[in-house]
Amino acid sequence: MARVTAGDRPASAAVLIIGDEILSGRTQDVNTSYIANYLAQIGVDLREARVVPDNEEAIVEALNALRARYTYVFTTGGIGPTHDDITADAVARAFGVEIGEDPRAIALLRERFSKAELNPARRRMARIPKGANLIFNSVSRAPGFWIDNVIVMAGVPTIMQAMMDVVGPQLVGGPPVLVETVEADGVPEGAYAARLEQIARGHEGVSVGSYPSFTSAGIRNQIVLRSRDAALLASATEAARTMIASLQKENAG
Repeated sequence: MARVTAGDRPASAAVLIIGDEILSGRTQDVNTSYIANYLAQIGVDLREARVVPDNEEAIVEALNALRARYTYVFTTGGIGPTHDDITADAVARAFGVEIGEDPRAIALLRERFSKAELNPARRRMARIPKGANLIFNSVSRAPGFWIDNVIVMAGVPTIMQAMMDVVGPQLVGGPPVLVETVEADGVPEGAYAARLEQIARGHEGVSVGSYPSFTSAGIRNQIVLRSRDAALLASATEAARTMIASLQKENAG
């Protein structure tokens, strides 16, 4: 099921979040951060995240654009029992394949629901695009599915996370992304921005960013460095720490 990466390029990924409730602000998306952290640990770069409404045209358009660009596309949301759960139909349309009740999915649902409980609404969760592999769901039994490089998962975080545990070992990744954080206590971003840019330019292969946040003690600045090359990351981190220590000494003087 996994697509092998081309050459030495790391695997890439996108997340497509589907649901009116996300765009309306009623529900907060926590799935993207979970997927991003999960993928970083197995060496897959999350490059893009999009949110689209429960609209088939919008889902198909976004899906076709993303699946052509990235190694993997993860979708979350829209595979439940209600009328607005249209993700499976949109995926089938994007791939130009038929969709219908899958006997494998029906068998999984019967592990949870009695014959009387497995009504037409619940049977909607067994509609799977032709040619897709099922993703087991240990929480509620209603499966996700995987077709080509598109991995379709539930929007409910606990269920999505259970599905990632099934999907993760089958992904083709690379070396994990290593991360170092340098605290810039008492030093404003404007004081180190130019020197930080020099450090970034001198360490190609290291992603360098500065991230301010507000705490009860005031503004807190952190410099975050990421790389797959441990030696290069160590060099850049040491340069950033030396720079901050020098500026802190100047401020103290």
